[in-house]
Amino acid sequence: MDKVFLYDTTLRDGTQGEDVNFSVDDKIAIAKKLDEFGIDFIEGGWPASNPKDKEFFEKAKNLHLKHAKVVAFGSTLRAGFTPEEDYNIQSLVEAETEFVTVFGKTWDVHVTEALGISLEENLDLIRTTISYLKEKGKKVIFDAEHFFDGFKRNKPYALSCIKEAVRSGAHTVVLCDTNGGCLPFEVEEIVKEVTSNLPDTLFGIHVHNDSDTAVANTLSAVRAGARHVQGTINGYGERCGNANLCSIIPNLQIKMGFYCVPEEKLKKLCEVSRFVDEMANLPHNKKAPYVGESAFAHKGGVHVSAVLKNPKTYEHIDPELVGNQRRVLISDLSGGSNIIYKAKEMGIEIDPYDEVAKKVLMEIKELENKGYQFDGAEASFEILLKKALNMYRPFFRLLGYRVIVEKRAGDEEPFSEATVLIKVGDRTEHTASMGNGPVNAIDNALRKALERFYPEISQVKLIDYKVRILLSDKGTGAKVRVLVVSTDGKNTWGTVGVSENIIQASYRALADSYEYKLLKEKGI
Repeated sequence: MDKVFLYDTTLRDGTQGEDVNFSVDDKIAIAKKLDEFGIDFIEGGWPASNPKDKEFFEKAKNLHLKHAKVVAFGSTLRAGFTPEEDYNIQSLVEAETEFVTVFGKTWDVHVTEALGISLEENLDLIRTTISYLKEKGKKVIFDAEHFFDGFKRNKPYALSCIKEAVRSGAHTVVLCDTNGGCLPFEVEEIVKEVTSNLPDTLFGIHVHNDSDTAVANTLSAVRAGARHVQGTINGYGERCGNANLCSIIPNLQIKMGFYCVPEEKLKKLCEVSRFVDEMANLPHNKKAPYVGESAFAHKGGVHVSAVLKNPKTYEHIDPELVGNQRRVLISDLSGGSNIIYKAKEMGIEIDPYDEVAKKVLMEIKELENKGYQFDGAEASFEILLKKALNMYRPFFRLLGYRVIVEKRAGDEEPFSEATVLIKVGDRTEHTASMGNGPVNAIDNALRKALERFYPEISQVKLIDYKVRILLSDKGTGAKVRVLVVSTDGKNTWGTVGVSENIIQASYRALADSYEYKLLKEKGI
């Protein structure tokens, strides 16, 4: 199978999309997930643009990824500067990544109007930038910005830009539909012509979705000879988004016969998609092809009858190939295969025909119907599964808690205090603690109580806390889902809690986090 290299820009171009924001720790967690999945290149950000991206690359030096290459992103040299004087270029060097990506202008309109320089000067910027970074030991990916617009307006100049990049030693040349205005037949024709002009060059494709054709344009480019594909998980990106890797990857591998990731990794596609949405604190798109909850859902009586006899009648692929599942809505048969699959990953074998197993599956399904979602919260899933199978003993029992929030005259912020009463074995512990809010207060009180019995709890740090409103039409009375991400410095795990009461939902997620740490410490 012909290899197509996958280049993910969720952490850079994806964050330029409206409502998308990641902390540094979010980006680290996503990078690890993408590496596990089999992505070849992870564009971590633009180190010269903001302190957050600069900090990411500092932390990324200690990531020790198994497969993916972390890539720093930047622009070509600024006109009138030497590479040594240009902060952007020096930031790429200081990021200490093997690969760097630089974008340069290839549309004459952008050169003369946006940069305000001559066409020859722009070629010199491309030449100098790539040559300098090569001298510094970098492998350079050149993003030919606005290439398709440039090609259609001034073909000789657009071609001269990418030829200059190749002559200067670019590892890969990526043709960009930056405005997202091209259609698939245009992309295929242009990429075919370009690749025939430079047959020994590795070409890539980077497109935006402004014409709702980003996935189709990417597939057309690969048909025409591109073997490096850029995109984002769930299609995040500026304006209408980037090409969606969650659709591109299965289309290339299952439908077109190209090799992207190992087959067993492809089964993690749904998991990756949901994980990134959880990190972004965004609702998962039920209607998303391949990875959406509705992608293989059947409700119409005719459809259901046919699918139960032969799934191929209304399913274009086996959903398990991408880690999804068939859902027969009127029969309420969804959920079993995913739960069995996840349990097997944890080393727990469940016979789907066993009566105990059926009871377990129904219990998990009921929780999911109440709003629980275990993608991004697999620690909670493992605890619930082991409890249901009588494979787990609790480390503590909550007897009660109380939270006080008081606004005192003259104080700018309310005062928060929590008390927690727990039982460990035949001993009880009653503790109180303050916090900068009710959730922080109850977390501090619970931690204080548990550390008396389990000193290892002091190793646990909360690195993320997200609240999702599940039924927004109920206003402040809506049910909420709380996702907590914790670490002990060696491992990172997510837990979840759901309730109409945000403090109760938070407590459930926090308690699971501490229980999971103890579960791993005690080897249960």
